[in-house]
Amino acid sequence: MAFGGFTDEAFSFYEGLQADNSKSYWTAHKDTYERHVREPLRELCAELEEEFGAVKLFRPYRDVRFSKDKSPYKTHQGGHTSEGFYLQIDADGLMVAGGMYAPTPEQLRRYRDGVGSDLHGPELQAIVDDLRAAGLEIGGDRLKTRPRGTPPDHPRLELLRHRSLYAHQGWPADPWMETPEVVTRVRASWRRLRPLVDWGNRHIGPPDLTR
Repeated sequence: MAFGGFTDEAFSFYEGLQADNSKSYWTAHKDTYERHVREPLRELCAELEEEFGAVKLFRPYRDVRFSKDKSPYKTHQGGHTSEGFYLQIDADGLMVAGGMYAPTPEQLRRYRDGVGSDLHGPELQAIVDDLRAAGLEIGGDRLKTRPRGTPPDHPRLELLRHRSLYAHQGWPADPWMETPEVVTRVRASWRRLRPLVDWGNRHIGPPDLTR
């Protein structure tokens, strides 16, 4: 089926899950999750697949083995492509992103080599500047200081401090979310993120979002 939009039930489901993250809530509302969250999200991803590749949806269950927080369910539903495009629905609305999320040590080394290079680093700086100017937010885990051996006056010091780097954009759960306009907006945002994703794939390698 073609994607028709997200209903209020999708966002209400996650509002309830935030308030009661329990198996009893999940069991009582699982049909709502399947019909109003996961199935529409599959339909949305199918609309995007021809241009961006298949979108893999994450499981809704949290891995609590090594976490102090033992709540069993994620309070969002996300999906990603093999290149590094990402989207997520939760109680607040919809968010899209692209970039470097959880690099391996070798990927982080390649990232810093690329950023530090006068051949490839200025290109990434220009991409990040353009995304900011377009209204996207730049996120990622960063060092409080600078990487060892990096001069304090390096022209791309802020980028070098990143241990992950991505850009993201979100929309609240307004009425247009109930229409196919969602496809248009996600596609436009992912196209805008394409230069950042492509730079990462060329100089770092594809992300592993399963870890």
